[in-house]
Order: sequence, then C-alpha cells, then structure tokens
Amino acid sequence: MTVWVLGDQLDPSAAPLQSDDRVLMIEAHAFGDRLPYHPQKLALVFAAMRHFRDDLRERGYEVTYLQTETFGEGLDRYFDAAPGDDLVVMDPPSHGAGERLRGLVSARGGSLTLVENDLFLTTPADFDDWAGDADSYRQEHWYRHARRETGVLMDGDDPVGGEWNYDDQNRETPPEGWTPPEAPRFEPDETTREVIELVRERYPDAWGSPEPFVWPVTREAARQALSHFVEVRLPEFGPYQDAMVDGEWALCHSLLSAATNLGLLHPREAVEAVEEAYERGDAPLNSAEGFVRQVLGWREFVRHVYRRSMPELAEANQLDQTEPLPEAYWTGETDMNCLSEAVGHVRDRGYAHHIERLMVLSNFALVYGVDPAELDRWFHLGFVDAFHWVTTPNVVAMGSFATDVLSSKPYASSGNYVNKMSDYCSSCPYAVSKTTGENACPFNALYWDFLKENEARLRGTGRMGLMYSHVDRKDDEEWEAIRARADEIRRMGRAGTL
Repeated sequence: MTVWVLGDQLDPSAAPLQSDDRVLMIEAHAFGDRLPYHPQKLALVFAAMRHFRDDLRERGYEVTYLQTETFGEGLDRYFDAAPGDDLVVMDPPSHGAGERLRGLVSARGGSLTLVENDLFLTTPADFDDWAGDADSYRQEHWYRHARRETGVLMDGDDPVGGEWNYDDQNRETPPEGWTPPEAPRFEPDETTREVIELVRERYPDAWGSPEPFVWPVTREAARQALSHFVEVRLPEFGPYQDAMVDGEWALCHSLLSAATNLGLLHPREAVEAVEEAYERGDAPLNSAEGFVRQVLGWREFVRHVYRRSMPELAEANQLDQTEPLPEAYWTGETDMNCLSEAVGHVRDRGYAHHIERLMVLSNFALVYGVDPAELDRWFHLGFVDAFHWVTTPNVVAMGSFATDVLSSKPYASSGNYVNKMSDYCSSCPYAVSKTTGENACPFNALYWDFLKENEARLRGTGRMGLMYSHVDRKDDEEWEAIRARADEIRRMGRAGTL
C-alpha cells in the first residue's frame, strides 16, 4: 500500500505515514488555471510540497513525486509503473474531494482507501454527537463543549479565570505612536525561488504580487513562526486583535493559518504552546483565550458546519444579493482608506487579518449587495490560507449572511465600526460623520439602505431590534437621500471610481 499525500496534508506525524514508507505526491498545475489565484498562494503550496518531499526522503521514505497538469495525468503515470496498487489518503475536508479522488484511482485500476483526517483537533463524530440532527449551529455553544472535552484552559469543570470568553477585553485600539513587533520573515531558499519563478511564468494571469514572499514552507519554519508568535506577539495579540492601523498588515496576529491549513503545523501544537505561555505567566488570559477561540472554537466549528451544510451552503443567497464585486477589490484603487488598505494587504501578501476580512471586505460587500458566491471566489483565490472548506462558511454564511446556518444576524455596520477600531477615518477623503451628500462615507448610506432593503427578512432577526428602532425614526426625505447616495456609491463601485 502507498500513502498518497495531498498538498494540504504535509504533516510527518499523520497516521497513514506511520504504517507505510511508500509515498505518492502529485504536484498538479492545471488547478491554478481555474481562477487567477494569488501567486503567493500557488508558490506556497508547491514549495511546501517540494520541501516535504525532501524531508520525507531524508526520513527514509520512498517518495514518488510527479509534476503534471492534472491528478489524472499523474495517476496515469503512477499506475503505468505500479499497476493495480492500493493507495491510502486522509479524507480531504473539501466537499466531495475524497470520492472524486477515489473515482480517479478506480478508473485506472487501483484502489483508494479514505481514512480519517487527523489534522484537526476534533473529529466528525465529536461534532455529530454534539449537534445531533440540528441544521443550524452557534459557535459559542460548540466552543464551550470543545473546551470541556479537550480540557484546554479549564480548571476542572470550569473555564480558567471563571469566564468562557474575554472578547470584551479584546477590542482595544493601540495608543498613538504604538508600533507592532516586526512580523517574522522567512526568506525563500533555492527550492522556493524556483517555485516562485515557475508560478511567475506558468500563471501570467494570477492576481496579486508574487513577492515579498515571507511565508514558512517547511515544518521547521512553521515551528519557528509559532515560537515567534508566542514569545513576541501573543502578549498584545488579545487586546489589539480587532484593531486596524494604517500601514500595518500584521499587527500582533499569529500569521499561522496558512501553515496550519497546509499541515505544516498541527493546531494542537499551537493551542498547547499558547496555553503553556499563559500558565508560565508569559501571556495574559485574554490573549490566550482569544487565540484558543480562533483555533479550537472557530476553525474546528467552520470545518464541521461546512461538512454538514454542503453543497447547499455554497449556493446560499437568502438575501438575493446579485451585485458584482466593485472594481476596487481587484485594483485596490479607491479613496476609501479602509478598503484600500485591506485590498492592498491581500494583493501584496495574500493575507488580511480577521477583522479586515469580516468588517471591511465582507461587510462592505454585504451592504453593497455583492453576490455571496462571487465574494467567496475572490477570497478563495486571493488568500494564501484559503481552502473551500475555510472560505465558504466564513464568507457565504458569516460575512454575507447568505444563510443563518451559523449566525443569527448579519455582520453589517456603518462606518462607525471602522472609525472605532482603526485610525483610517481621520485621514480618509470620505467623512465618516456624513451619511448622504458629497464625500459621505460609502459605508453609511449603504448600511441604512441595506437594512431598509432587507427589512422583511431582518427586522425579526435576533439582536436587530435596536437597529430597526433607528430605521423607524427616519422620514421619507431622509430615506430618499440615503437611497440616492447608495445608488451613487454602487455606480461608482461598478465604474472603479469609488
């Protein structure tokens, strides 16, 4: 039997690798033609695969490494040399992927055994036992269950510190003059530089900048990134995790999501390192809990919600949003400081932190009226840490409120949220204090227009009562001005003049 290692399963401790020393890896290039994927995303996957191949060989594995256009071509070559071989692979988390791979192998005379993917902290059985036959889920309930089951940050049956969630301590904005610690940078070695050149030549239509490429592509580098986060960035991660600062792309965020989603770093390692830092007194509880909630809480949660809600989740659009993405999402050219910064971070590095993703990029698309599937594709192609199982629940369900499968209300806001959590508005040509008229913040009119347009669906939705009490106080003249400004903003968005 031979272990087929996929590009997001690059963990030497994965269960199949403990029982077999023959390995198949296929570096298939044609998938990069389906969308204009960010060149750093493509380079990251291919470079990590090649380094993992070399690491396995050093460990004594017999690795067949094939560079082809498609998995099908790779399997043709493999089974020409090893007819009828039996393969084993960890079941990929993306919907239907395992069965598609099994079909490809079967068509070539081989067999493929799918085994449980052990690159997560919880199993499908764990979640299914907890969720029962429910078809909508709430992360906070799952998070508490997962904490109890794993014992992470627990004091017996109670959470350490007496509270499950310290989010109210994690909404600070840095003081004037504060600068974050420098983000770790992993200089490309010869193998990675070769991959970057391959990507540059093979994918001329890729969107974004291929450099500066700073991501870890080996397990050793991923471990270094984790150590840097725990020792340098974690203490201030908690209070500033929701903040946005002009000119800063990383702040104190861990920057570990890409390595974790590729398998270079197991989420258990990250959670344990952060918990140990808290226990040593090297990190405050609100920072440790905030990180644990992102990984054990949210990452595990969306994986299971995706698994149980597909394929309907990918096509959900309960608000009937149909607008194409504004041109600014592709060009970054807009007078809106917040949107320009967030798009610039994605274009330049294939990354933006979670508040930029939710409260700028998704929030603006939501109130603008963007088709959720189109926004999902943009996230999927643009982020180095994006896989279908990650982006779809985050973007379609949470960011676009295209279904209430994991959220009871839309994450929609006016410009006030951005003003509160960033320093963007003070130097923005648009006035956050204005809703209508020339140079009024685009977020404001779009927000109120969104609430009015979707009133029948949202008025009775949980926690929306306060917002609709404000809606009720606006007269016809004000609504006419709001609609005119919102229509103008959408015209500007389509024309690229926002």
